[in-house]
Amino acid sequence: MRVSKLLPLCLLAACGAQPAPQFFNAERHDLTLGGIEFAVFLKDEYAEVIRLGGYLPMAERDRVPALMQQAAALAAGCPVAGPARGFYASPSLPGDTGEARFEMAC
Repeated sequence: MRVSKLLPLCLLAACGAQPAPQFFNAERHDLTLGGIEFAVFLKDEYAEVIRLGGYLPMAERDRVPALMQQAAALAAGCPVAGPARGFYASPSLPGDTGEARFEMAC
């Protein structure tokens, strides 16, 4: 009984990074910057960046938001205009090191 409850969770964990619904059918780019892996989803003039991997020690987290912006710019080929707003806005808190969404200046 216990195994049957854990199986769906294990299958979900094995799926890897998935975009938010606003980024379904987005173009995916996988990048490694500063030794950290990111999945970048590009759709219209917006980017969603997801940090891949597991736990990140507190000492390494400060550099992640800047790396996320850099990953979005590299994947899109144009600079970040700022945080995504409106329909594409992130529900995460500012400075989240797991997910960020940007408006691109393409």
